[in-house]
Amino acid sequence: MQLFTFGVNHTTAPLSVREHVAFQSETMDKALHDLTQHHPVKEAAILSTCNRTEIYCNTKDPQAAVDWLAEYHHLQPQEIHPYVYTLPQQETVKHAFRVASGLDSMVLGEAQILGQMKQAVKLAEAAGTLGTLLHKLFQRTFAVAKEVRSSTDIGASSVSMAGASVRLAQRIFGDISQQRVLFIGAGEMIELCAEHFAAQRPASIMVANRTLERGELLAERLGGRAIVLSELPEHLAESDIVITSTASQLPIVGLGLVERAIKTRKHRPMFMVDLAVPRDIEPEVAELDDVFLYTVDDLAEIVKEGMGNRQQAAEEAEAIINVRVSNFMHWLEVREVVPTIRALRDHAERMRRHELEKAQKALAHGEDLQDVLENMSQALTNKLLHGPSHALNNVSSEEREQLETMLRNIYRIHGD
Repeated sequence: MQLFTFGVNHTTAPLSVREHVAFQSETMDKALHDLTQHHPVKEAAILSTCNRTEIYCNTKDPQAAVDWLAEYHHLQPQEIHPYVYTLPQQETVKHAFRVASGLDSMVLGEAQILGQMKQAVKLAEAAGTLGTLLHKLFQRTFAVAKEVRSSTDIGASSVSMAGASVRLAQRIFGDISQQRVLFIGAGEMIELCAEHFAAQRPASIMVANRTLERGELLAERLGGRAIVLSELPEHLAESDIVITSTASQLPIVGLGLVERAIKTRKHRPMFMVDLAVPRDIEPEVAELDDVFLYTVDDLAEIVKEGMGNRQQAAEEAEAIINVRVSNFMHWLEVREVVPTIRALRDHAERMRRHELEKAQKALAHGEDLQDVLENMSQALTNKLLHGPSHALNNVSSEEREQLETMLRNIYRIHGD
């Protein structure tokens, strides 16, 4: 068994591929059980966000785990294999540390990924697919992310997806205070975007959500109102700015719906940002006149504009991560020899017990205590040193020097 990670992200796969291999939290338990119960995978955790889908696992057959991703999503392997990266043991550790620290994100230094990774670990724990190895990996991962955040300025002046959405809207409308904003969904990403847009004091805010109660909670904080998703056809035309991020597996906003809204608006422009993976808005909407539709991938260039100031911090973070990777690999290597250490101790313990029983019998027969102790100590010494002595006497001349050096180091023998 070994640590192994595979997946796709914003640098290796377009949105059209990422949305087909995304996992929803509601079905994560089923996916984790399918992977660990029907494939040679001992432990597993799945991280699925708008920018990445990654599977961290402890497996003896990495390729079988990679093939599972396509199989589970009813895809042909060739449809996703060109976009999938696979990372063996040490690279897995470094990758996990970098992801949690915000160094592998579209937004360098963004903090949201750490919370998403912690949620992925909670889901794996609840599913019972997180064992000793992955538990230790993620425990160290979160500690490293905390150290990077507290020791560097990696998160300073971070341009978030939410901030990038506001900046794009300002390019199109100029003054957002005159615009009406609609948020579709009420999850963490929408909350972040809503806070950024609310700070610009738009003319009105509306929240559309599957459940009215959760939508109302967010709308109340923003000074807006809430509707249910089924009411979207009646209210979409009112909105100048539409931000959407739901967990729906199918588009919520279709081409026909937007066409009718634009007609009602008399072709006044509509700015739309689809932050969901899979997408909430049908891609064909982008072809409509008077509609400015952006996806998570489209925001990449906006985000890059704010990266310059964080490059030095990123270099400092990489140095910290390299040290922590070495530390973790040392722990992993030590862990791999634990069975040998345990067997060695068991072997010595059996010899000790055998000689102790002989000594106790000799004392019971009235033999002299000093003689018994002397015999026991000599017997133990002979037995413990028999193996190394035998190996030295029977090893080939080419290997003898290496073995001799090793034994001198083990027993701390110095000099002639």
